[in-house]
Amino acid sequence: MSTPARRPLVLASLVALLISAVAVPPAALAKPPAGVRVAGLELEPLTVPELQDLMDRHRLSSVQLVQLYLRRIDALNPTLKAVITVSPTALADGRAADRARRAGTNLPLLGIPVLIKDNVNTTGMPTTAGSWALAGSTPDDAFIVERLRAAGAVILGKANLSEWANFRSIPSSSGWSGIGGQGTMPYEIGRNPCGSSSGSAVAVAAHLATLAVGTETDGSIVCPAGTNAVVGIKPTVGLLSREGIIPITADQDTAGPMARSVTDAAVMLGAMKGVDAQDPATVGQPAVTDYTAFLDATALDGARIGIWREGTYDPTTSPEIHSIMNATAAVLEAQGAVVVDPLVVPIGDAYEPEFTALLCEFRTDIAAYLGTYTGTGYPKTLADLIAFNHDHPELEGDWNDAIFELANETGGRTDPACVEARAAANAIARASIDDLMASQDLDAIVAPTNGPAWMIDPVNGDLGGDFSLFVGSSTPAAVAGYPAITVPAGSVGGLPIGVSFIAGRWQEPEIIAFAFDFEQATGARWEPTLGRGPG
Repeated sequence: MSTPARRPLVLASLVALLISAVAVPPAALAKPPAGVRVAGLELEPLTVPELQDLMDRHRLSSVQLVQLYLRRIDALNPTLKAVITVSPTALADGRAADRARRAGTNLPLLGIPVLIKDNVNTTGMPTTAGSWALAGSTPDDAFIVERLRAAGAVILGKANLSEWANFRSIPSSSGWSGIGGQGTMPYEIGRNPCGSSSGSAVAVAAHLATLAVGTETDGSIVCPAGTNAVVGIKPTVGLLSREGIIPITADQDTAGPMARSVTDAAVMLGAMKGVDAQDPATVGQPAVTDYTAFLDATALDGARIGIWREGTYDPTTSPEIHSIMNATAAVLEAQGAVVVDPLVVPIGDAYEPEFTALLCEFRTDIAAYLGTYTGTGYPKTLADLIAFNHDHPELEGDWNDAIFELANETGGRTDPACVEARAAANAIARASIDDLMASQDLDAIVAPTNGPAWMIDPVNGDLGGDFSLFVGSSTPAAVAGYPAITVPAGSVGGLPIGVSFIAGRWQEPEIIAFAFDFEQATGARWEPTLGRGPG
């Protein structure tokens, strides 16, 4: 669930290699004609509520949706490598959903196919984090998967990911796992999809599923979502249960929805949330259950929005991102927002204590997961995982175990140095958002989510280790445990760029409203050429 792991000393995780191109303001994006059709309908513009209405009127069925996605996975996944496992019961589950609808059942996700990232426990399918060390491990549904099933979702399968949520090696290649192979983004084959929720983002972008579950520790939902022109919500830690999810750290980990629209992400977020007796962080969550109530196309009118640039990109080396941020500020103003620009979010001192805390917390938390959810014969400690990788290089590739080894040298989360690092990182991150929003009277902060996708490098890893053109803004919300939502905003040479709306604890309603208003004003998402493939 993390990308910051590859910034072992500074920011080494989500960086973009600029290509020779010109930034395109959101409103000016050229959109190729959509090509994915089901039951004679163009699928791209349809939201989940619209799909539900079509199924209620018997114009469409869940079985037709499932069959479409299964055909597309069969045709496109050998190239995209976005899906690790297809559910053997997907079609039967679609038929059951159609029967339930005919019987009068009304649920927010009834019959909607959803992919689950392969670090989230899912009954009847392996949960592996992409590693052969957990091949065949089949624990029962995580709490959030139970919630999705209760909302009527059809669990289509498991999505590929950056192995161990990008918390194993230095360097690493986002979107690669031992079991799933190297994923690619669908807008230009051979470019990296970002991670660690790589497969979830690619699958949604390329119409391999309607919705997908991602997970994030620092950037692992928002970066792949932005890179693949989809919407991703990284919720407040505690809004969604962490039970049954392979961890990096309980202090930052959270699942979140990934979808092609803010509407669909809002529907999914409401379906996934709930108080879980096994996760005490969920006890204090707000009682909101329907986030579609906040889909307001006038939400930005009168809102005070800060534009965070410094530290997220360098305008001299990333002029295209600078152009997109200028266009974003103009759209916000056109929608009636008061724009505070520029804004500085003082997060730099949090990177080192964050990484220190992640290392020691991972050593403890991964052992707790392995001891609870895996059976006899599976690794039970981080040392066991290191030994497995050492003994099976033919399965686990040429990537090293540098992060695993650093984590294994710590004293775990009870080590005083770990406790001190976590306290320091949290204090810096929370103050960087809370104090800034209070002093500037802000309703949200907007920043670039990602740069253009870089070329896959199977030898040197992400960007060949060149982090000089870093573009990203995930860390303040990630370390603070606060929410962020990314929405498509523009393009560099045909490669998607997203912007993130960030706010304080439990402020999902506000940022969903702002992102929806921005989305409706810009319409910046477009289908990838490959994504239009066979219908």
